[in-house]
Amino acid sequence: MSVVRAAAVPLQAHSGPGVSEAPPPVLIQGGMGVGVSGWRLARAVARAGQLGVVSGTALDVTLARRLQRGDPGGDLRRALACFPAPALAERVLSRYFVPGGIAPDVPYRPVPRLGLRPNRARDELAVVANFAEVFLAKQGHDGPIGINYLEKIQLATPAAVYGAILAGADYVLMGAGIPAEIPSLLDAFVAHRPAEITVAVAGADDTRHTIGLDPAALLPRPAEPLRRPDLLAIVSSHVLAAYLARSPRTRPDGFVLETPVAGGHSAPPRGRLRLDQDGEPVYGPRDEADTGKVAALGLPFWLAGGYGTSDGLARALAAGATGIQVGSAFALCRESGLDDELRRRLLRQAAGGALEVRNDPRASPTGFPFKVAHVPGTLSESGVYAQRPRLCDLGYLRTPYVKPDGAIGYRCPAEPVGTYARKGRPAEEAAGRQCLCNGLTAAIGLGQHRSDGYHEPALLTLGQDTAFLHGLPGDHSAADVVDHILLGPPT
Repeated sequence: MSVVRAAAVPLQAHSGPGVSEAPPPVLIQGGMGVGVSGWRLARAVARAGQLGVVSGTALDVTLARRLQRGDPGGDLRRALACFPAPALAERVLSRYFVPGGIAPDVPYRPVPRLGLRPNRARDELAVVANFAEVFLAKQGHDGPIGINYLEKIQLATPAAVYGAILAGADYVLMGAGIPAEIPSLLDAFVAHRPAEITVAVAGADDTRHTIGLDPAALLPRPAEPLRRPDLLAIVSSHVLAAYLARSPRTRPDGFVLETPVAGGHSAPPRGRLRLDQDGEPVYGPRDEADTGKVAALGLPFWLAGGYGTSDGLARALAAGATGIQVGSAFALCRESGLDDELRRRLLRQAAGGALEVRNDPRASPTGFPFKVAHVPGTLSESGVYAQRPRLCDLGYLRTPYVKPDGAIGYRCPAEPVGTYARKGRPAEEAAGRQCLCNGLTAAIGLGQHRSDGYHEPALLTLGQDTAFLHGLPGDHSAADVVDHILLGPPT
């Protein structure tokens, strides 16, 4: 068998205490979906010596719903028992934990929605949920653990990041936007200082709106200094990488350079949007990142999107990368957070060459193209999509906007069309939009259900390149994926 090795590239040195001198990993397990890359998957990858990453998206709702299901196995309660402010963790438990779990026809209790107005209960839940996910991922090994956030969901970021720092996250990865203010946020939080980030508010003109967190308002200064995680910015172009690297205030500790075939969201093509005969965005030479220019920035970088094989790793290393980020192969492994039946259906279709993954330019409320895996019975089917009532009851992808009276409102193109239009936007913007918040939560078996028998249908995403399956066992583990990439197929 062939063995691929990567040279160690040191990350940025930080002034904060406790910074690891360990070389960066060759392989990063991508942060996926709502709970697809959960703590079990990240822990399995870290045990294999590579960077395991938990998804930080909507951890407040996933924690709350798992507690309402009775916390089978007791893992979440075990994590919360180690939270450094016991009274805060106890408030979350008393609000959401249901011994034995709620009945199948009882809806989940809602969590506080994101917004610009301060909400202590919302902050406490977010801090505790992110702490618990990272805490559990870090148990039983000394490998690195990261957490992935979407810059697009700015309203959730400060409280979520602080919770991850409290649990000792080694890396923060952030995509779906320009994470220019995150280095300063990390610096402030490890020093137990208040910090805020700018929130994009439509129609705000020059008025700056912010969301922040004061750690001292939640818990006393930790007895031991907090360690600053390294920040990896997920970008699609060398231009954006250069922009972030230009100043110490915005400079991350490395980059993940993602191609359009990666799962989930991808950056839209540069210039005027053109669609092919299948209705997918057309990418051209302007959309190809120059790895040489990224390497010249002097920061480590990983390539993602179609690199999930030993050959892909070799190509990345030859291009000057530190390694690769891999998502889809891990999304289909046994430790994945996907509902197991949905995972097996995805795997069977992909292995049989029958899986269609479409880069849909309209599915996501964010406006970014989104990979939709076509699986019967999910929102990828037009009939299932048509039967689902349009509603926005989770609201992670809502956009704040200035109302005619100057107050702040929130809108999402996946909400009822008439509601969206009344908030000042053209009705046609809502056509074809999917409720990613509910669909992705349903994909991990935590979809909302009601006493009238309604269950939220799932929405599945995967990368468009499934060549990684060749040579993997039929029902593979995370360790199988790591070995398959680092050691190559058996010869």
